[in-house]
Amino acid sequence: MKTTALRRSAAPVALAATLLAAFLVLFSPLSASAHDALVSSSPAADSSVDVLPAELTLTFSAKLIEGEGATEVVVTDPEGNTVTDGPATVDGAVVTQPLVSSAPAGQYHVIWKVVSSDGHPTSDEYYFTVTTGSEAAPSEQPSAAPTSAAPSEAASEAPDATTTPAPDADAGSGSTTWIWVVSIVGILIIVALVVWLSVRGRRSGPDADSDPSPER
Repeated sequence: MKTTALRRSAAPVALAATLLAAFLVLFSPLSASAHDALVSSSPAADSSVDVLPAELTLTFSAKLIEGEGATEVVVTDPEGNTVTDGPATVDGAVVTQPLVSSAPAGQYHVIWKVVSSDGHPTSDEYYFTVTTGSEAAPSEQPSAAPTSAAPSEAASEAPDATTTPAPDADAGSGSTTWIWVVSIVGILIIVALVVWLSVRGRRSGPDADSDPSPER
């Protein structure tokens, strides 16, 4: 009878422990496996600026992982020419991308790829508008020519930067999604098993209580 009582009292405890574990997995800081999100940018998405700034900055929700090829930013003008001036730099959660000093007015396209603190690459894109082209007032004609050559040199790298980030980010987000799905299904199976054992223990209770009767 003591064994039956222990079995009955242990089942609710196991069920409560399982539910608590499920709660911690779903709502605790373990959610850090999610990708770091873009918190702000300058120029901001869908915003308008008078002229193209000297640099573009991206601020994320956590410190990014640095390394060769880990961070890539491509900014193109309305004609599709790259206006980045050198590689992007990472300082904690802030990415800074230098831009050329001469650029036309119109809509600009930004594509970025970073490696989140969880080790997975993530990427996205947005647009902003330049209302006044800085090349509209070429006070120094010779200096405008070299700067216009910089985008053409960087343009050769644009295809790699624009095509590589997206597949990596999709693969990373896909694997993370499957990890969450498998974890949740596993937790549900454990909960169902504990409930079944609890019900089975209650049903077998009368039989276990009647075992000592033949000894009387």
